[in-house]
Amino acid sequence: MLQSFLHKTQTNLSGAQPTPPPLAYFPAPSPSRSPPVRDTPAPPPGGTSRTGIMLKGMTRLVSRVHKLDPGRFLHSGTQAPQCLVAHLDNQVPTESPRAISRTLENDPAKHGEQHVGQHYNISIQELKTVFPHGLPPRFVMQVKTFNEACLMVRKPALELLHYLKNTNFAHPAVRYVLYGEKGTGKTLSLCHIIHFCAKQDWLILHIPDAHLWVKNCRDLLQSTYNKHRFDQPLEASVWLKNFKTANERFLSQIKVQDKYVWNKRESTEKGSPLAEVVEQGIMRVRNATDAVGIVLKELKRQSSLGIFRLLVAVDGVNALWGRTTLKREDKSPIAPEELALIYNLRKMVKNDWQGGAIVLTVSQTGSLFKPRKAYLPQELLGKEGFDTLDPFIPILVSNYNPKEFEACIQYYLENNWLQHEKAHTEEGKKELLFLSNRNPGLLERLCAYL
Repeated sequence: MLQSFLHKTQTNLSGAQPTPPPLAYFPAPSPSRSPPVRDTPAPPPGGTSRTGIMLKGMTRLVSRVHKLDPGRFLHSGTQAPQCLVAHLDNQVPTESPRAISRTLENDPAKHGEQHVGQHYNISIQELKTVFPHGLPPRFVMQVKTFNEACLMVRKPALELLHYLKNTNFAHPAVRYVLYGEKGTGKTLSLCHIIHFCAKQDWLILHIPDAHLWVKNCRDLLQSTYNKHRFDQPLEASVWLKNFKTANERFLSQIKVQDKYVWNKRESTEKGSPLAEVVEQGIMRVRNATDAVGIVLKELKRQSSLGIFRLLVAVDGVNALWGRTTLKREDKSPIAPEELALIYNLRKMVKNDWQGGAIVLTVSQTGSLFKPRKAYLPQELLGKEGFDTLDPFIPILVSNYNPKEFEACIQYYLENNWLQHEKAHTEEGKKELLFLSNRNPGLLERLCAYL
């Protein structure tokens, strides 16, 4: 009524044709409040007319309405009052975006189904000791950019954690094989398992990418232990340094059970700490490959005695069977079993020992002479590798489900990784969903340009 009154007054004064009044909502005055329009005393002689004073009062009233609480003023036909929204929120509680993408539970042993799709934090100091190597390069770049290391809790890792928690370590070590299409997150799922085992005080024997041991290796030397095999001193020395960083607390406790002679002047006596063998391989690079073989032999033997729990984690285990890019001086190819590192690593993935677990991934990334679309264990391992690992428990790592996809997008938004104006909209999310097909690796690469 007030709106109509103001409109009619303006029409009478101007004589112009009436125009439709603007849509607005004014709250009904409460009984305790005075009506917004009062009768005003007659103006003094020579003053403003009664109608003019009423118009001024109307103007002040309209301007006051714009200052009202937005919850009591509807600016557009599609916007609901805040009081109504608050009422609905009380009826249907919703999680905050940060609660969707993150969890405060940073201990992998306590992760469960309720944490699926959420990111948990690994401290930077812990990252340096548990993962001196083995993290995907793009994930390392993300850690430096965000200044934090967060892994998403996913179902394949939870399934594997359940198996490890219920393992009878008096039985032979069980082999688990993570497989899936390229970019689905097999390596990060493996890292989740490694973090769990490290927190449970396991000794970690981690091979971050076995493909690097069968291609583009420099300084191949004929083995001094077996003339039919080849040493890879540089690769062995680098691995020993990282192994020492991740397991230094164990190296002084584990004692070697045999005497090892390095040359005419140097030897490691029986009962010496395993740290001496590791230092020998680091300081004498020529002996690094033999040092790796001794470390693997001692760990396999002593874990069966129950001295410690051992995790053998190999990323890209399919590299142990197949072909290499390495050649002899006469240009003839070198088979994987002719490499001392590969020969000794094959022994570690046999389940003829107790006191631990063997977690492997098969990966097309970096593999040699395999179809680009191959991802099944039998396709990547070949008959020889599949028969060697059989029996094993296969665990499929697939693309994100809708909840994981939404959590990943929200995590990127929280860290300002997505700068595009449409990244916050449903249309933008649908476009990213279509382009990536919810593939974690592809989604990360797409978001890097937005």
